[in-house]
Amino acid sequence: MTRMVTSLSALILSIVLLVSGNAFLMTLLGIRLSIEQVAPDVIGWVLVCYSIGFVLGTLYVHRVIGRVGHIRAFAVFAAMAAAASLMYPMAVSMVFWAFLRVLSGFSIAGVLVVIESWFSSRATNANRGALFAVYQIVFYLSAAGGQLVVNVGDPANFMPFSLAAILLTLALVPLSLTRMEAPAIEQASRMSIFTLARQSFSGVAGALICGVMIGGFYALGPVYATLVGLDVARTSTFMASAIVAAMILAWPLGRVCDRFDRRRVMFWVALVAAAAAGAVGVLETTNLAMLTLLVGLFTGLSASVYPIAVAITNDRMETSRIVSASATLLLSYGVGSVIGPIVMAELIGLLGPRGLFLGNTGFLVLLALITSYRISHTEDVPVEEQEHFVPAMPETSPVLTELDPRNEEFHESPEVEEMKEELRQTG
Repeated sequence: MTRMVTSLSALILSIVLLVSGNAFLMTLLGIRLSIEQVAPDVIGWVLVCYSIGFVLGTLYVHRVIGRVGHIRAFAVFAAMAAAASLMYPMAVSMVFWAFLRVLSGFSIAGVLVVIESWFSSRATNANRGALFAVYQIVFYLSAAGGQLVVNVGDPANFMPFSLAAILLTLALVPLSLTRMEAPAIEQASRMSIFTLARQSFSGVAGALICGVMIGGFYALGPVYATLVGLDVARTSTFMASAIVAAMILAWPLGRVCDRFDRRRVMFWVALVAAAAAGAVGVLETTNLAMLTLLVGLFTGLSASVYPIAVAITNDRMETSRIVSASATLLLSYGVGSVIGPIVMAELIGLLGPRGLFLGNTGFLVLLALITSYRISHTEDVPVEEQEHFVPAMPETSPVLTELDPRNEEFHESPEVEEMKEELRQTG
């Protein structure tokens, strides 16, 4: 396994640079818009454009990759993302920034499709579970690290935007120098959201509402922190701790999901997360330790809703349809991430900063009610017949669903044989 990870070191380094640069930029934009005293509802409309661009990207970037190849496509998308980062401070215009957010979302979707298709092509039936976990750990740690970079410069000037562009550009270097042969790429098939909802309404509802909560929080969390009086350093810590909490809670919740009925687990996760979000909204504390604890509990549990939704759905799917169902759930999450920033921004405008967490409380209670209704009106899947839980990550592209260890239709790619031969030759 160590040799496998070493052989993918170029990809991993590109992921670190790309994800940290993108996460840094997302938080930076929220802080900068607050400094410019832009109304919260306008901030929501501007920042949601990233999610719109990302969803469009996951649907269409494979055409660009198929036309020009992986490395050229990666260079195009990374250059577009870096250029967008440099253009933000040129003109603080909401229409202009909204366009740049669409461009950024589309570009990041493109680079993730390239990286993840390469990652998946190097997987074998023996190691793909471990690779799946490595990818997630690297992604989460990079996103958390990116939040801490916000401390480097004053968000009111151009320097932090240039730093984000540097990180995004440097992500080109490791992948451009790799000697790995580019893999074939296929667009992940999907079934319609409505078709999937008829088979697993709880799964679709969970993915959609998770998108609303996480999309709304990542877009407006920095705005909330600024409005309640946190400085840049404490805001970056606040956002980083929320991301780390999502990673830490994923594995213990996975153990619980493998021992109990998953819809009941989702019900209790929704209620506890609602209590944590409600406490933040009611107490309106600015004590960083208390805020970090409550928000970490909220984000950690809320982020777990997506993998639980995937597990609930896969328990009801034929093996041959797991990949297409997972791609559809990812699209449902994307739709929710478009809704979230708009709704939460309106609530902040109406209720003040507390609106972000009171709104999330409402969505979590709604999810608990939906799950409770489905439990009482449909049959459970026996625990012993449940698929093994995998802590799936929503902030990714449909390509990575192929790597999911539950996908029994997985077939090793031709590139794997070449890789195995290279490893044998090196001893």
